[in-house]
Amino acid sequence: MTRSGQEYLEGLRDGREIWLDGERVKDVTAHPGFRSTAASFAGLYDLADDPVHHPVLVQGGVRRAYAVPRSYEDLVARRRAFRTTARAGFGFLGRTPDYMAAGAAGFAAAPAVFTGGTFDGAEHALAFHRRLTEGDLHCAFTLGNPPPGHGGEDLTLRVVAERDGGIVVRGAKTVGTGAVFADEILVGTIEPLPADDLAHALTFAVRLDTPGLRLISRTSYEERSRSVFDHPLSSRYDENDAMLVCEDVFIPWERVLTYRDPATTGAVWWQTPAYLNFVHQSATRFWTKLEFLTGLAILITRSNGTESLPPVTQAVGRLLGMVAQAKAFVLAAEASYEEVDGGRGGVRPGQEISFAQRIMAGELYPRAVQDIRLLAGGALVQLPASGRDLLHPELGPLVRRYFGTTGHPAEDRVKLLKLAWDALGSEFAGRHEQYERLYHGAPHVYLTMQTRAGAADDCEHLAQACLDGYGLGTTR
Repeated sequence: MTRSGQEYLEGLRDGREIWLDGERVKDVTAHPGFRSTAASFAGLYDLADDPVHHPVLVQGGVRRAYAVPRSYEDLVARRRAFRTTARAGFGFLGRTPDYMAAGAAGFAAAPAVFTGGTFDGAEHALAFHRRLTEGDLHCAFTLGNPPPGHGGEDLTLRVVAERDGGIVVRGAKTVGTGAVFADEILVGTIEPLPADDLAHALTFAVRLDTPGLRLISRTSYEERSRSVFDHPLSSRYDENDAMLVCEDVFIPWERVLTYRDPATTGAVWWQTPAYLNFVHQSATRFWTKLEFLTGLAILITRSNGTESLPPVTQAVGRLLGMVAQAKAFVLAAEASYEEVDGGRGGVRPGQEISFAQRIMAGELYPRAVQDIRLLAGGALVQLPASGRDLLHPELGPLVRRYFGTTGHPAEDRVKLLKLAWDALGSEFAGRHEQYERLYHGAPHVYLTMQTRAGAADDCEHLAQACLDGYGLGTTR
């Protein structure tokens, strides 16, 4: 069954050890660096109770994102659920609960991949999916590794001991996006490991209140925001990124999915639908985010009185083309769906299109942001310091006189441009540009997988066919 937003928030008050700016955070639901974003995540849970959204988000009493798609129609239905969630955060909440829900469904579609030569995690993977589904849990993940420490010290999370009931892990994992707001964290690695690297070759799920587990948060943009008026996005949708540090953390065997098996540890992402399910969710969110940014561009040009200028209409047309391109990748991945395990594991989005979407999105987003910033012009860098200027008895009349335009009162125009700056030019915005480039891992990982997706053979064969068709003695 689905949880309410209040039940989700209560679950975050579990004594987890979160550190921000030299302070241990006692309660992420009350701390000024996290509370509004936690409320935004809670709002996503409450969407399921809305009569309009319930049939889109829920299937058979559980969230649709957890279901293993069995047909093209199921993929479309899941995308509509993704769209509903993405629109609630205007595309700026990337690691919403449906993200890992879809990944766990990918694990459940092909559990045999978790059976390695030395450890069988198939039943554990199914139990992981079942636990998230039945508890309606928000699971984050962290797959990146820190660089070596002083003297080449190994700082990457690894197994340091084995006990009858489980394993003990020590070290760090990086870029746990949304981890401070999660119920559990899935820890693993998505990059290929050397065949002899057994200590790092593991995947497991862990509760955030587990002794010895810490999350070290980056700067909170929410805490730095002045108000919703001045920072409408960063004040409410800063999902945060944190480093996971484990100091001799005990992980029960039933929570271990792969163990001391480099091949299986990598395969669980690439040989199950998990990664492609991630892309299905993120591509839908990316499409939604470009819609929002393009709508923002249209509102800015109207506010500036430039909407009819030919260069402006052309620029907006290019942005609308980008939105259509982002939409096309989602629809094409669904239409080119593939069976999993001969149909026994349902279906997954098309692999080639999904990998190509990652290439497209990482290149397209910076271009879209740059184009919109040019459309906004200098208005973005001369805004009043805060909304309080509008309320000041002496300054307010001046601001209202000089910052308004025909048909656009100063308060409305400043509000619009504050939103634009938060989306395009703030530190929050800079983080999002970096995120859109790298949130599915380093490009060399998915680009390598793209070359193995099958299209390379078709391209090579076509070029070779041309070469085979003529030689030195060929005449006209």
